[in-house]
Amino acid sequence: MKAGGGRRGGEKQMVPEADFSSYYGRPVLQETVWGPDIPSYLFLGGLAGASSALAAAAQLSGHPELARTAKTGAAGAISLSMMALVHDLGRPARFINMLRVVKVTSPMSVGTWILSAYTPLALGAAASAVTGKLPRLGLAATLPAAALGPAVAAYTSVLLCDTAVPAWHEGHREMPFLFAGSATAAAGGLGMLAVRPDQAAQAVKFGVLGAAAEITAKRLLLCRLGPAAEPYQKGRAGTMMQAAEALTAAGLLGAVLAGRSRTAAALSGAALMAASALTRFGVFEAGRASARDPKYTVGPQRQRLREQGA
Repeated sequence: MKAGGGRRGGEKQMVPEADFSSYYGRPVLQETVWGPDIPSYLFLGGLAGASSALAAAAQLSGHPELARTAKTGAAGAISLSMMALVHDLGRPARFINMLRVVKVTSPMSVGTWILSAYTPLALGAAASAVTGKLPRLGLAATLPAAALGPAVAAYTSVLLCDTAVPAWHEGHREMPFLFAGSATAAAGGLGMLAVRPDQAAQAVKFGVLGAAAEITAKRLLLCRLGPAAEPYQKGRAGTMMQAAEALTAAGLLGAVLAGRSRTAAALSGAALMAASALTRFGVFEAGRASARDPKYTVGPQRQRLREQGA
């Protein structure tokens, strides 16, 4: 044996590489207890936040029809999102209890306060737009709702990545951009679906920008993770992510080429919204799959150790 404990040239390794089995075949991590309400909460919250930003852009650029649609869409989406969250928690009191403290190091605590500030603003802006009453107060609610919108759309990505679930935690660099792009595409899609093409210019811009950002962030995520990206490419999660990418590409192409066609614009908008929802559900399923298989926990740890040793 040479100094330093290295093997002589040509020696065969007698001990095989360790596999990724675990104690009695049980997962290393406990699978998340979050139910199917959570991916709905992720999608609807993103749609709401981005729609508020679109509403402000439409109102300030003189597109009242689009602004009204985006405001009502934001109010409806955040209401359904909160219902999904509370249903998953089991009791409304559990959400209220989270408001008893402010913990800036906790994405859950920060997100709770963001939602609590944003929701009444979104509802107030929508009420003013629908009734036509108190327009100044409506504008006063629209602008801060738009300011909080990006945080509402993207904070859930931080919430996921702050966990030990491998597929979520390892994607912490790209996930906020993926969620923000997906939400922006959904908001643009809603506008394209609900508003006449001659009034939907801002929605088309949101749809194109969001779809491009979503596709780019998703590709960067898969490329950087390498073999650890398997949960996003296999099983139910893989099917959802592939369908989402195809719909995003179709929606992006349709948004660019739709022109004055109401049917083409509506189909493109629906494709972008469906793609955003599938992306959220795909990310959620990928996280669950990675928690069940020990190799997604052990593999990245070994890779980091090899990089540190090098």
